Amino acid sequence: MSTMISCSTINLDKPESKVMVIYTGGTIGMLRNEDGVLAPAPNMLIPALKNNPYLHDKLYAEATDTTSLVLPDCDEKYRVIYTVLEYDPLLDSSNMTVDDWMHIGKDIRDHYEKYDGFVILHGTDTLAYSASALSFMFENIGKSVIMTGSQIPIFEIRGDGLSNMLGSLILAGNYIIPEVTVYFNNKLLRGNRTSKVHVSSLNAFDSPNFPPLATVGIKIEVNTKAIFHQCDLEKFRVQSVLNKNVCLLRLFPCITTSTIQEFLRPPAMGVVLQTYGSGNVPSNRKDLLDEISEATSRGVLVVNITQCTKGSVSDIYETGEALKKAGVIPGFDMTPEAALTKLTYTLSKPDWDTTKKREMMQANIRGELTSHDQFLHTNENDFVDIVAHALNINTSEERKQLGAILYPAIASIAVSDGNTEMLDNLKKYGVDFSASNMDDRTALHLACCEGNLAIVEYLISHGVSVHAKDRFDHTPLLDAIQFDHHDVIQLLVQSGAHLIGNPRVIGGELCKAAAKGNKRRLESLFLAGADMNQPDFSERTALHMAALHDHPECVSFLLLHKARTDAVDLLKLTPLDMARMKENKHVAELLEFAREDEDRQKTDLGIKLETSFPEVVITKNS
Repeated sequence: MSTMISCSTINLDKPESKVMVIYTGGTIGMLRNEDGVLAPAPNMLIPALKNNPYLHDKLYAEATDTTSLVLPDCDEKYRVIYTVLEYDPLLDSSNMTVDDWMHIGKDIRDHYEKYDGFVILHGTDTLAYSASALSFMFENIGKSVIMTGSQIPIFEIRGDGLSNMLGSLILAGNYIIPEVTVYFNNKLLRGNRTSKVHVSSLNAFDSPNFPPLATVGIKIEVNTKAIFHQCDLEKFRVQSVLNKNVCLLRLFPCITTSTIQEFLRPPAMGVVLQTYGSGNVPSNRKDLLDEISEATSRGVLVVNITQCTKGSVSDIYETGEALKKAGVIPGFDMTPEAALTKLTYTLSKPDWDTTKKREMMQANIRGELTSHDQFLHTNENDFVDIVAHALNINTSEERKQLGAILYPAIASIAVSDGNTEMLDNLKKYGVDFSASNMDDRTALHLACCEGNLAIVEYLISHGVSVHAKDRFDHTPLLDAIQFDHHDVIQLLVQSGAHLIGNPRVIGGELCKAAAKGNKRRLESLFLAGADMNQPDFSERTALHMAALHDHPECVSFLLLHKARTDAVDLLKLTPLDMARMKENKHVAELLEFAREDEDRQKTDLGIKLETSFPEVVITKNS
């Protein structure tokens, strides 16, 4: 006898997070063909996901009438709703090219504001190259982009495909880790620090010179201090062109001069040189050094990295110093994948001259390297450690709990006082401004409520996410809207913030503001990117409500910002119908005038409205 489960047993109140899965190909979605060989299986992955109870909750999907895939409920904050974009054709990762990296980048750019996080399913052979390339291509990223795959297909009974995909979806939907990362075997690794280290082990990837960003066990442990934040006050963008004239040259004892010449001659513009030990070459090979020096003198970027899996290049030996004199750029502890793809990115920048490009190859722009200066400036006086020592707190778990209490509390004091000097001092002692309190609110949420533009700018420029959501699903942008801080809203939008949630709810907020005659709130929503024609659940727009409640200033503002006079609600009423029913003569006159001129340019309308209400015009920053 079957058991009926009612919708009342399904938790429909839990907040949702939307994740986009880009399925490029790879072993994870392969099936065995008639010869017993694994091969791509188009259009098979999505049906398999829908029939897997660990990857799709059919009851929840039916109860909410969603066509998307839904992860079953777990202990994390958000219920993950995800959609899959399958590439055609599916690619074995060995066939991946620069053009495919750009294809992935374009898809994430086009869908960036629609989703909270992204998962890329990819073959394992070149996954580390793709992860490194995308990490450089994604400028000012503020959301999680997790790459994963598997050694055994997800269709197999015994394998790693299920756990890798499940872990990636949970992390992408519940944590803001604004990097391109690789999730494999319960570890989340920085993408440009990752290399494939084993052909057949399920523990196929490692990050030899950097710790995991997160580990998944009984609990999910996120290493917040290790997360790299891009701190420019700009929106997310994708570098859409990469330079392909790069190569990788591994030195060996009997390498010939002609081999070196072939690698360094045009059209080569960048070469990653894998040297011995800590960055050494044979100093008695004047022919080799002369060829390298000649290439760097004509602008070829030659980057020195070690052949060793762990460690960094150094110039402490005479042989390493010889390369430095030949114009070779130290690559510190970059992986071969990171060094090569960073060259493709750096060389593609037309506004950077050779000096700038050389500087950027040595700079830590995406967390891809650890320079000697970083070692010298490591702060050993962590604030939590100092307090923990004073309180005789010794265990790592207790220290973590102490930090979770202290960081948000101390940062909030500085934010409330508008004290950037205090924030500077706290930063020196390792205070994490991204830490959230018991309501999941960050210092940026508070700063946006306070409306202190300088503090908001400070926090964003120090890596606090504009996408962070509190327990009520409010982002800093929604807090700035609630208090109508227009300068803060503009800065947040400039830095990549955008409205989230059900568009009908946003339509409801527009209608509420218009009904109250709250033109300033309409301005706030407009600056935040709201569509002035977005209806609420009754199909009424803000113009309907402004007309109904006789608020001519709001009507004027809405008309100037392309509100439609022909929009109809569920009762088939237009804004003009409502104005006439309520005998709101001035509003009706404005709407009639707008309606007459709707098919023409709105120049005359603008003059009329600006004459009546010159203070209502507001424009977005370019």
